[in-house]
Amino acid sequence: MFIGRETELRFLQDKYEENKGQLIVLYGRRRVGKTETLREFCKGKPHIFFSCTQSTDRVQLAKFSKQLLREDIPAKQYITEFADWEKAFRAILDLPYGEKKKLIVIDEFPYMCKGNKSIPSILQNLWDTVFKDSKVMIILCGSAMSFIEKELLAEKNPLYGRATGIYKMKEMGFYDAARFFPNYSEKDKVIVYAVLGGIPHYLNQFNPELSVAENIKRNILTKGSVLYSEVEFLLHQELRETPIYNSIIEAVALGNTRLNDISQKSLVEDTSKTSVYLRNLIELGIVEREFSVDVGTKEKANTNRGAYRLTDNFFRFWYAFGFANLSQLEDGDIEGVYEYLIEPALHEFTSLTFEDVCKEFVRELQKKNALPFRYTKMGRWTGKTTVRDKSAENGLRAAETEIDLLAIGAGSKEYLVGECKFKGRPFDYSEYLDTAAKLTPLKEKAKFYYALFSESGFDEKIKAEAAAVKELYLYDLKAIVNLNSDM
Repeated sequence: MFIGRETELRFLQDKYEENKGQLIVLYGRRRVGKTETLREFCKGKPHIFFSCTQSTDRVQLAKFSKQLLREDIPAKQYITEFADWEKAFRAILDLPYGEKKKLIVIDEFPYMCKGNKSIPSILQNLWDTVFKDSKVMIILCGSAMSFIEKELLAEKNPLYGRATGIYKMKEMGFYDAARFFPNYSEKDKVIVYAVLGGIPHYLNQFNPELSVAENIKRNILTKGSVLYSEVEFLLHQELRETPIYNSIIEAVALGNTRLNDISQKSLVEDTSKTSVYLRNLIELGIVEREFSVDVGTKEKANTNRGAYRLTDNFFRFWYAFGFANLSQLEDGDIEGVYEYLIEPALHEFTSLTFEDVCKEFVRELQKKNALPFRYTKMGRWTGKTTVRDKSAENGLRAAETEIDLLAIGAGSKEYLVGECKFKGRPFDYSEYLDTAAKLTPLKEKAKFYYALFSESGFDEKIKAEAAAVKELYLYDLKAIVNLNSDM
């Protein structure tokens, strides 16, 4: 069963229905579900779906010719293979699709360009002369994100400015990922998302009829399972110097977020080199550089600022528990690794992902106009602010701290301060007071609201406070996870 990707499918369908030629570039990291989404889109439509291979240009042209000549076009009566790419692409106009668009998907398009660097020029010429004014929809798809962004979409490329749509596919969010496991408890849906993230290929490896623990043991920790070798396979496909990348990713997975710390932990002494490695991982969608939600563009340009974190949950899980214990797993000590190393740490490991789930929850609330105001930016906040201190004169003092979730309204006149607790006990009143103390100096000029998110509910004192104070919102795990259960 195909799950999710409603936004991507709607985008493609809208383009398909427009009464003009379409040249779409759809790309994203490997395993994100591009091919499956395009096949779902093509269902019920006459189309050609060509998957490029890493082969010579002549072999690629022969395969493309064979697929095109299966259709009822005039050329099939005279030839068994097109003489060149220009003739092959031009034959798309002869497809007998009547009033419907002539839909062509070229999957892993970078492979085609690698075999013949003139392909973009040929397509550009045909687009300018015939395709753009015809009932044609060509979708160029690729996983080589660096090639797509730095070559295909760059100003120097012949196809620059020709695309009528450019869509970068990202991994699924929590709500779509949770649909893979309809019978899991709310807690287990969050935990499995913390383990696998939103990559459909990873989610499909788990059996929804098995427990999270059994799935981890069978489908991640067992040698020979797809996910056991997935990280190594992907890195070898995309990068050289994989030992260095392993060290850097492991350093980030273990909580080293600053450039200097990552350099020291990974034993890459030159931070400028570490920065280059991290930039490559960012391009692959494995790492991101996170800034406090209120920082400006100038600070983001400073390579020494910001905190690095893994965006791929499965990579984070693997480097925290799999890669770190590879020798035991190679020996087949699956039960021991899970019981003594993973199970005791899994709940705390999930707490960071729970913050991401809460952010997605707030984004969904904004779409439903269910927030007290519309925010213009939202994310984690870090900096110096007030914290509670009983020994201080007024009970407050300044300190470096962070806010799990801060949503800021237009003109910084309204703030929503969010605190996320994924713990086996209720959110208690003292924790709420700690949250309410933050950013106190700003309260003279702005309206403040508070949102508390908790796995295990709230103590009675917080509930009473929420009943009396309309600016305080409480969200338990059931409310968070089941927000879109009617979808």
